[in-house]
Amino acid sequence: MSLLHIRKFFVLATFALGTSCSLQAEQPMDFNEVGKQVSILLQNAHLSRMKWDEKLSERILDTHLDNLDPARMYFLQADVDRFKKDYGPRLHNMLLQKTSVSAAEDIFSTFAQRVKDRTSFAQKLVKENAFDFTKEEFIERTRKNAAWAKDASESDLLWQRNVKESILSETLRRESIARRAVEQKKPDPSAKEKSIQEKLTLRYERMLHNATESDSDDIANAFLSSVTKSFDPHTEYMGYREIARFRDGMKNQLIGIGAQLQEDEDGATVIKGIVIGGPADKQGELKLNDRIVGVDSKNEGEVTDIMYMKLDKVVDLIRGTKKTEVRLKVEPADAPPGETKFITIVRDAVEMKDEQATAEIIQMKRDGVEHKFGWITLPSFYMDFDSNTASCSRDMEALLRGLMKEKISGLIIDLRGNGGGSLEEVRKITGFFNNPGPVVQVKDEVDKIEVKDSESKEPLYKGALVILTDKTSASASEILAGALQDSNRAVIVGDSSTFGKGTVQQLMDVGRMMPFFSRRDRAGTVKVTLQKFYRPSGDSTQLKGVASDIVLPSIFDALEIGEEHLDHVLPFDRIRQAADFQPLAKENLFLPRLKELSDARVSKDQDMIYNRKDAEELKTRIKENQLSLKKDVRDKEITQAEIDRKARNAERKERFAQIEKIDKESMKFFKLTLDDVAKNRGPKAYEPSAENQDYMRRAKNDTEDLDDTPKWPSGMDLVKREGVAILADLVKVTEEARVAGLLK
Repeated sequence: MSLLHIRKFFVLATFALGTSCSLQAEQPMDFNEVGKQVSILLQNAHLSRMKWDEKLSERILDTHLDNLDPARMYFLQADVDRFKKDYGPRLHNMLLQKTSVSAAEDIFSTFAQRVKDRTSFAQKLVKENAFDFTKEEFIERTRKNAAWAKDASESDLLWQRNVKESILSETLRRESIARRAVEQKKPDPSAKEKSIQEKLTLRYERMLHNATESDSDDIANAFLSSVTKSFDPHTEYMGYREIARFRDGMKNQLIGIGAQLQEDEDGATVIKGIVIGGPADKQGELKLNDRIVGVDSKNEGEVTDIMYMKLDKVVDLIRGTKKTEVRLKVEPADAPPGETKFITIVRDAVEMKDEQATAEIIQMKRDGVEHKFGWITLPSFYMDFDSNTASCSRDMEALLRGLMKEKISGLIIDLRGNGGGSLEEVRKITGFFNNPGPVVQVKDEVDKIEVKDSESKEPLYKGALVILTDKTSASASEILAGALQDSNRAVIVGDSSTFGKGTVQQLMDVGRMMPFFSRRDRAGTVKVTLQKFYRPSGDSTQLKGVASDIVLPSIFDALEIGEEHLDHVLPFDRIRQAADFQPLAKENLFLPRLKELSDARVSKDQDMIYNRKDAEELKTRIKENQLSLKKDVRDKEITQAEIDRKARNAERKERFAQIEKIDKESMKFFKLTLDDVAKNRGPKAYEPSAENQDYMRRAKNDTEDLDDTPKWPSGMDLVKREGVAILADLVKVTEEARVAGLLK
């Protein structure tokens, strides 16, 4: 092709692109086409290479019905039977033939009608309030595996019991609050609440609006999410609204006003938090507990009524482009009911600082020797893929270097609640502690295995290391914990195991697959599972997670938390050990001795005993799966729970005071922030039990004043305190072995 022809081609292509964009803006979104492209993507890219057949079609339908109605409270068995007859064997073909939207709309319209019928029935029952709370009746705590109601009569009975339980629970809650207020000689906050009938009526009204005011995007998104979730729990379809929120979460930053919002039962959106230093805080007019009832997204005079609007849509209206204005119609919390005013705020970047890495130093005397123990909390493996302005590995390195300047004797990394994030970030962080070598192995659908090594030439930190995990530590957290455990570099402490998510997802833009002249801007994105993680030893983290070296009693181990409790999970398996994997000597961790010392403490620790008791009682309740609707029975349960709570609080109050006294004599606390590191400042002394470390002013819950539960001494919960004790043991036995020449 000549240079002239090439130039002509690009001119025509540019013209066509401009024409295409113009045409796209005028077209409705073709979700039938989106469904086809999502189906092709799943067939070609998903790790499982699942057959696209009737069996999958039936799974998609079951998944969709469970996603719409997880408690099986709305659909009737006749509805389910019809859907299975009309769509059960056909959905896979309907997706490829671009006719799936009709099925999605039919199923959703039936669902919306059932919600309308049931909420109307519930509101009628609430208004009549003709319940007998002396009858021996029960309701299931969870209906996840329950049968659908056979007919309207059975559904009526189900809802009668459901509404009865709601009224009973609300009555018992208010009575309990009132009793506690009298005991503490304080005002009863529940006296200011709406009546039980009004509160529940409004709750059902919001449920009705959420179901019946869904637009075509919502219906398509819900259906396509069910299609993707039928492959595995982490393959996910995200509409254009959701993908924006996902990217904001990964980079720990969003463009908005810096306020935490919450749905109110009467339809408004309430301000429950204001980010300190954020746009709303700087503007100054918006206050905690103010109620937003309208949003003018562009400040052009067109106010959208947001009453009963879903929270995610309200958030989308308020967020926008940096340095643009949004105007809010607000009912001020301190004004007479119904009085409104408009507040205009300039949007700006809002850092989610409570999701950033943080560090502290715990200085303590033990056996006559003073130690400084470092503590790094990492809430997620965040990374800004667009501009690289956010990086948890960069933040963690800065904090780690700051701690090392203080000559720490040992380090704890707290991964509790860390649901994962960037694979590249965890690879870098592992290299801070491990010798050069494999961090994780990744296997794709054709069994090709890629070993991902750490990037560091040598470890940044070589001292004693403990990793804290729990059942909610997932994905990247499991890679870090697994790599450090396999290499015998760290002691893993916490729940019996981590979450068990051992799969790799990649974002794929559906719009790029759409026909050239079709609308693409709202086609969405699929986060598709392409690979599985394996530890350097060859074990997958899938399903089994990472087992703790030292297990502490935990309420989480009684709950159905983890991959094994999800639907359509991929199996656990093993591959060969990474070829160049060279673990350290396991004997140098002294795990039997550390476990012996920890077990001796835990067996005597009253809070650990409480934890074990609570976990066993919870397991029993979950197994029984029933809740009494007889008020006398529930009153007795609450009375006994109050007796136990008061006894526990009294015991803790006395014991905590003694621990606090000992802490003050033997421990000092220092905080190190990213701002401190950036400005070359050292750690600052602080009192963790007294300091509010939030980056947000939060609305006060009226019932908080009645909570007389003693705070953890020195702000150290039972797991944190035992984690530090285990680290101190590790430092001591390592030093003793070094002196004796026993280290390998």
